Amino acid sequence: MEKIRTTVKVAGKEYTIASYDSEAYVQRVAAYVDRKIREASMATRLPSAQLSVLVAMNIADDMLKAHDEIQRLKKDLGETRKQLEALKK
Repeated sequence: MEKIRTTVKVAGKEYTIASYDSEAYVQRVAAYVDRKIREASMATRLPSAQLSVLVAMNIADDMLKAHDEIQRLKKDLGETRKQLEALKK
């Protein structure tokens, strides 16, 4: 599989991203990051380097919370399956 080169715009600057993911997906990721940067820049007056770290921390926080929720839901699903199997018997 060959990498796809996609040009995106984040925080007013263009970047060329090489990825195995589709162009639409890379654009979606870039739009998410751009939105997070705009939201943070409206709430604070940090220099761009510090703003980038703040946004990275916020995105990592979102990702880890989503991961934790997925793990919780998988556990709940496993328990529900066990209960269903017990009821079938």
